[in-house]
Amino acid sequence: MIRVHSYESMGTFDGPGLRLVVFLQGCNFRCLYCANPDTIDLKGESKETSVEDILQMAMSQKPFFGKKGGITFSGGEPTVQAKELIPLFRRLKEVGIHICVDTNGSIFNDDVKELFTLADLILLDVKQFNPERHKTLTERSNTQTLATAAWLEENEKPFWLRYVLVQGYSAIEEDIRSLGEHFRNYKMLQRVEILPYHTLGVHKYEAMGKEYKLAGVKENTSEQLDKAKEVFDEYFPTVYIN
Repeated sequence: MIRVHSYESMGTFDGPGLRLVVFLQGCNFRCLYCANPDTIDLKGESKETSVEDILQMAMSQKPFFGKKGGITFSGGEPTVQAKELIPLFRRLKEVGIHICVDTNGSIFNDDVKELFTLADLILLDVKQFNPERHKTLTERSNTQTLATAAWLEENEKPFWLRYVLVQGYSAIEEDIRSLGEHFRNYKMLQRVEILPYHTLGVHKYEAMGKEYKLAGVKENTSEQLDKAKEVFDEYFPTVYIN
């Protein structure tokens, strides 16, 4: 059984085309800006769902996917449930549904390898390139995330790189340039997405009785987003503000 937190139909921000987005329960990161803190605990408010139920939901929406759309697994962190997802991915491949995995890339084992091999596209969330500032932002290391990117490149698995722009934390030009230098020659990196920082999940912290640690951080201005894009544009041909 797969622990599912929620669904979004006709999503347009989590991969190509129109997509069914499945938000899974459980995450190993502790991002300060997490918009879904209610998905962190694997045993949180989620529904144990069968492979068949998710497959049928995807099949019912397949007529709307068109040539580019499909299903995206987000979270939480999907690779927490890699073993449980493998049978579902196999079924989805059989019926010709495009699969995206939105991941922080920090979990890597044989099950995750198979999951990535079955997927059509990986959405790799690189929270920060600088290791110290990454740890401040997520309470975790980015070593495996970068190693996962290298594995995707080596195994010719297409991926998009996603970067949340947080003023004072990841909106640091020096770090963005370091990331650019590191990834600029990756042939499997098809697209870079700048994700504006937002505070839409703050009310969830209040409801859970938890402190939102970025309370004083403001959302990006259009000028800040444009400036960041100009830097990314120096290294990558396809950069978008999502």
